[in-house]
Amino acid sequence: MTELKNDLLLRALLRQPVERTPVWMMRQAGRYLPEYRATREQAGSFVNLMKNPELACEVTMQPLRRYPIDAAILFSDILTIPDAMGLGLHFVTGEGPKFEHVIRSMADVEKLPVPDPEAEMPYVMDAVRTIRKALNGDVPLIGFSGSPWTLATYMVEGGGSKDFAKIKAMAYGDPQAAHALLDKLAQSVTSYLNAQIAAGAQAVQIFDTWGGALSGPMYQEFSLRYMQQIVEGLNRENEGRQVPVILFTKGGGQWLEAMAATGADALGLDWTTDISQARQRVGDKVALQGNMDPSILYAPTGTIRQEVKKVLDGFGEGSGHVFNLGHGITPGVNPEHAGAMFEAVREFG
Repeated sequence: MTELKNDLLLRALLRQPVERTPVWMMRQAGRYLPEYRATREQAGSFVNLMKNPELACEVTMQPLRRYPIDAAILFSDILTIPDAMGLGLHFVTGEGPKFEHVIRSMADVEKLPVPDPEAEMPYVMDAVRTIRKALNGDVPLIGFSGSPWTLATYMVEGGGSKDFAKIKAMAYGDPQAAHALLDKLAQSVTSYLNAQIAAGAQAVQIFDTWGGALSGPMYQEFSLRYMQQIVEGLNRENEGRQVPVILFTKGGGQWLEAMAATGADALGLDWTTDISQARQRVGDKVALQGNMDPSILYAPTGTIRQEVKKVLDGFGEGSGHVFNLGHGITPGVNPEHAGAMFEAVREFG
C-alpha cells in the first residue's frame, strides 16, 4: 500500500501529537458543490451514484480538489445494510429514503439475513478500493455505517420520521423483537465495517443520527449497548496501523461519559454541546471531533473565521481534536464559505 503523506487525522483521533488541528466535514461530498450535482445528474439517481464505484470515487475526490482537507470520507449512504437485507431502498424526491418492505414484528425480524458485505454490497468495497487508489496516500479514507438504532428507525418507520412512534412502540411494547433486530443489525454493521477496513478504510465512523430521540435509559439499552458491541468486534489494525473508531450520536451530549466508556477512540460532538465542557468531562479517554454549527456557513466569511477560532479556543491546547461541523454541511451553503472555514482552521489550528 502507498505510504500515507498526511496522517494528521489518524494521529489526532488516537490523541497523538499533531502539528496542527486536522479538519474534514460531514457530507463534504454533496449537494452544495455544483460538480457533485453534475455527477449525480450523470448517474441518473442517488442510488445509481452510490452503487457506481467510479462515480462514488469521483464525488469523494471533488471536495479534496477544492479545499485543504485532511481526510476523504467514503461516498455512500447509511441505508446500504437494510437495502442488502432485501427491504427495497428507494428515494422519493422531497421525501428522502423509503423502503418497500417494513419491519413490524418478530416474524419480520427472523426473516432478515445478516448480509455478506463483499457478496451483497460489493459496490461499497469496490468504491473503497477505487478511492484509496485515487487518493494515492495524500490523506486517509474514512469509512462509515449507520448505528443499529438509526438503521432500525428507518426499517420500522419505512423511511424518515418526526416522532419515531413505530420504532418506539416496538421498543416499549415488544422489546424482544426490538433487541433481536438491533442485535442482527449490530452483527451486520460489524462485518460491514470490518470489510471496509479490509478494503482500505483507515478510520471508521458510526453515525447514530437518531440516538438523541431516546431518553437516557432507553439510549443505553437500545443504542449505546449495540454500538459498544460493534466497537468490541472491529478489527482495530490494518496495513500496520491502528484504525481509529469514531462514535457520533446527534443530540447525545448528555451521554459523553458513557460513550467514552465504549472503547471508541473518538466522539463526534454536535453543535449543541460546549467543546470545552466536553473535554473536561471525558478527559484523556477519547479524542473529540467537531463541532461548529453547520448554519454558520451561511454567515459572512468574517463571522465564519471568528466561529472557527471559538471552537479551536474552546478545545484548547494539546492533541486529540479533529475540527468538523456539528452535523453535515447543508445543500444551500456557498462553496466559498466552506473554503473560508477550511482556511481558518489551517490558520488558527
